[in-house]
This record gives sequence, structure tokens and C-alpha cells, in this order.
Amino acid sequence: MRKSMLRLGSGLMALSLSLGAALPTVAADPFRTDSPYEIGEHTEAAFEAIFKEGNYDSARAALVLAEDSEADEPLVHALAASIAYLEGDLSEVENRAKLTTQMAESLVDSDPLRGNLYTAVGTFLEGAYILQTQGVAKGTPRALSMLQQVFSALDDAEAIDPTDPELNLIKGYMDLLLAVNLPFSNPEEAIERMTENGSPVYVAQRGIAVGYRDLEQYDDALVAVNKAIAAAPDHPELMYLKAQILRRLGNEAEAIELFDAALVYAEQLPAGLVRRIAWENCSAQGEDPPVCVEASGY
Repeated sequence: MRKSMLRLGSGLMALSLSLGAALPTVAADPFRTDSPYEIGEHTEAAFEAIFKEGNYDSARAALVLAEDSEADEPLVHALAASIAYLEGDLSEVENRAKLTTQMAESLVDSDPLRGNLYTAVGTFLEGAYILQTQGVAKGTPRALSMLQQVFSALDDAEAIDPTDPELNLIKGYMDLLLAVNLPFSNPEEAIERMTENGSPVYVAQRGIAVGYRDLEQYDDALVAVNKAIAAAPDHPELMYLKAQILRRLGNEAEAIELFDAALVYAEQLPAGLVRRIAWENCSAQGEDPPVCVEASGY
């Protein structure tokens, strides 16, 4: 259970758990093209910097601006939690998880869909933090209770608009990760949800590719990651993901090319992620694990 929850936490945070009144004109909304919400231009910029460009330096700069003018937007704090998790700053993950929940709860009356959605996100982040810091024996009972709250809030959001792109992106991602990690679950339902209603495509197809990779359905994973790359062609984490899939398909040469391509962007990525890419690149070239550990620092 701890492994499943932590994989969920990691996946959702890598996703930044991406998951205002609707405006008739163009608004800052990375999820919706029809009837967009005014989520905030700096929040949108941070989201796209992470998920469309893979540029965490730009994302941090955008979040600084968002803190000044859009701090009541729960996505601001969910994105900050994502970066903190990748940097290993668990105290900041806890802080941002609580702020996500707090801002979401204040949004419920004016925007019940997004209010309930981010109440689920913030609660889940808090549960993942508890498991990460308290361990299985102490943390599991409380985390399981919080997981029930998460799905209750998601159900409340889905009752408002079951086709909402932001809702389907995050709920589909959660359902897919559960299906990968728990027996007797159906990943196809989550994939269908994300394919039909999840948006933007570069995040939805990335999640589907990760799910297929973990299910060891590598041909399907390759199709999905290629769709994500078509929508975000310069994203180093998508290059890295495709390299992983190609390696599992036995295409070491092309995988190494993509590991190398991802590492070109090392300066804009979190250090821990760079070390993982470098380690896998070293391993793909046939080096022994101790050599790769020394070379990558991972």
C-alpha cells in the first residue's frame, strides 16, 4: 500500500496534480479552449513551463509572480508542491499541500467544481506526505482515511460537470495510477477518460504513456508518448520517457540518443531528475551499476 500511495503521490506531483468565474473572452486557462476560466496568467505560464516546456527555472519565476497576484488560486500551490517534491523539500510539500486545500475550500462556494477538485488534490498531497515521512505502520491508517476524502471530493466535482477537461485530467491520472498498482482494477476506463476528455493533450497522453509503460504495454506506451511529443516537441521529460519505452522495446541506440537529447536541457531541470536520466543513459550504454552511480551521482 505504501508503494502504491507513493507512486500515486509522485505521479500526481510530477503532474503537479494539474490539476474564477468562466469568462466569455480569452482567459488564462491551460485546460479549456471553450468557456475558459480566469485561472491567472502567471499560473498558466508556470503550468506550461513545467508541462509543455520542461523549464523549471521559468516555472519558478512565474510562480513568484503568481504568489503576488494569484495566491488565492489553488493550482499555484499544487504546482509549487510539485517542484518541492522533485527537489526533495518535504516540509515545503506539506506547506503547499495545506495551502492547496485551504485555497480550494475558499473556492467551493463560487466555483464548486474546481473547489472540490483541488480539495481532493490538497488532501491527497497531505496523505502522500504523511506516508513519506511517517512510514507504513504509522501513516497508512490516516492516509487511507484521507484517500476516502479525496474520492468523495472528486465525486462532488464530477457531479457538476463529468466532461470537464481539468477534472478528467487529474481524475484519469489518479485512476490510471491506481489501476497500475492495485489488482482487479481496469486501466482502460482511466485511459478512455483521459483520451476523450483530458486536456491539454501533452499532459493527458504523457499520463497514458506512463500508465502503459508501467503495465508493460510498450507499443501502446510508444504511441501515447509520440502524441505527447507532437504537442510539446521540445520537452526533455517526454524525451526521457520515450527513451525509457524504447529501451524496454530493445531499441537501445535510439534510446541513448533521446537520453542524450534530454540531458541537453539539464540546466532547466531539477538536479535529482538530471541524475536519474544520466544514470539510465549510462546503464543503457552497458556500463556496470557502480560506474553509473559514480558518473551520475544518483
